Amino acid sequence: MQRYDVVIIGAGHNGLVCAAYLLKAGYSVVLLEKRSVPGGAATTEECIPKEAPGFKFNLCAIDHEFIHLGLVVQELELEKYGLVYLECDPVVFCPHPDGRYFLGHKSVEKTCAEIARFNERDAKKYAEYTDYWLKAINAMAPMFNAPPKSIIDIAGNFNLGKLKDLITVVGSPAKTFDFVRNMLSSAEDILSEWFDEEFLKAPLARLAGELGVPPSQKNLGIGSMMMAMRHHPGMTRPRGGTGALVQTLLNLVKSKGGVVLTDQQVEKVLIDDGKAVGVRVAGGEEYGANYGVISNIDAQRLFMQMVDKSAVDAVDSDLWERLERRIVNNNETILKIDVALDEPLRFEHHEHRDEFLIGSILIADSVAHVEQAHSLCIMGEIPDSNPSMYVVMPSALDPTLAPEGKHTLWIEFFAPYQIKGAEGTGLKGTGWTDELKNKVADRVIDKLAEYAPNLKRSIIARRVESPAELGERLGAYKGNYYHIDMTMEQMVFFRPLPELANYKTPIENLFLTGAGTHPGGSISGMPGRNCARVFLQTQRPMMQTLKDARDSIVSSVGGVFKVNL
Repeated sequence: MQRYDVVIIGAGHNGLVCAAYLLKAGYSVVLLEKRSVPGGAATTEECIPKEAPGFKFNLCAIDHEFIHLGLVVQELELEKYGLVYLECDPVVFCPHPDGRYFLGHKSVEKTCAEIARFNERDAKKYAEYTDYWLKAINAMAPMFNAPPKSIIDIAGNFNLGKLKDLITVVGSPAKTFDFVRNMLSSAEDILSEWFDEEFLKAPLARLAGELGVPPSQKNLGIGSMMMAMRHHPGMTRPRGGTGALVQTLLNLVKSKGGVVLTDQQVEKVLIDDGKAVGVRVAGGEEYGANYGVISNIDAQRLFMQMVDKSAVDAVDSDLWERLERRIVNNNETILKIDVALDEPLRFEHHEHRDEFLIGSILIADSVAHVEQAHSLCIMGEIPDSNPSMYVVMPSALDPTLAPEGKHTLWIEFFAPYQIKGAEGTGLKGTGWTDELKNKVADRVIDKLAEYAPNLKRSIIARRVESPAELGERLGAYKGNYYHIDMTMEQMVFFRPLPELANYKTPIENLFLTGAGTHPGGSISGMPGRNCARVFLQTQRPMMQTLKDARDSIVSSVGGVFKVNL
């Protein structure tokens, strides 16, 4: 048996971030990845090598915003290991059926000027709306960057600027109640309160829907902040694709002596006397863990597939049933289309400008259009009669992703994992077949071509991945790339369950990280960083607590003299 201080299940970006912090603290670490390519949902791969050699595609994650609300890039000095971020500006283009469009720049002022071409009132309100959400984001960021039950860590993340914004947002009873009301509202209600024009509300609703729910979903008004983050901290992509972030983390981990092993599917967590002591992979090889096993996969798969039920019942007789019945995945995932193009898209009906192609391209004709895209999925129906979608042409910003003069296209289309009425057929009984996924992709391409008529003649090759195939590739339950839904009752202190919300589990030395832990999915590295802090506090409680207290005091005092927005 090979032995390491820490064994990490899965080499997704959060697992790699966690490993980097632990290696810097002096622990030996091995990461075991079931695929031949590390990175989980954050890979960039040449996935159509025969028909489109030299075209590199982001197979899942693409636009990076949340990582810039945290400290991972700076603390791990990722630029030294090869990471180069390219800033998107403009950040959003959304053509409307009537010929108008929303063009969002990083600059709020420039965005307002674009809106004012069509509606001056909405332009003025947009500035106020964005200012409110930017302050709210700045006030909430300290909680994102700390274990949810760590008062010391959360307090230490505040500086004067964040304290001012916190006071602005919840500094009086009236403001506090208004903020709580917003959190309990839906994105649709909030957008209707602020704006008149559908060409503006629709793309904001589409971005709010990135949390994986319809814009009418109550208790998820927080989705209304998604566009504000594209103004600050801004939206970027790594040069070379999202996989370049993973490669940077691999460079760092390996430089510190970490070991990353691919084609190693963990089948069982080894438990001895209520303590995690290692793992066994397919084929029977075992890896011992001196101090801990950290799971980068979701809690349901970890406990219900990799841990003996008797071992779970021995520490918490209710946990198994709560994992099985309490965690919610609402059946929504994505059908992913990657396309190699001979020429860039041209939005001829909307005063085409090449800058339209830099950021995200949203096909969202109305709030009702976005609503249908989500609500039908939840009911098991494919919303492809009039598809809404999230599109990126990443090679417009980063030419390294395609041969000279050619382009890559990334299309995300919300779709159900389990198709209603097709149970027991197709891949994994979901109803998804190769024939069906390509029919749906054809309809998605048809819709996009209504806005960019040159699309169809530009296609060199395409790859379509059904929700069932996505789930198989990522190992994600019901194809949920967030691990579990990003709904309020499953966030912060409740993610994935209250008893598992601080990265520790009832089994000693068994820890959780990844998208299924606080603060949730997306490219942020925060779950990996937070989990590493909890692990270190567990191993060296007195020393780490004193260090955290010292860092908190230094940070708070420093914030009084230097405002870091």
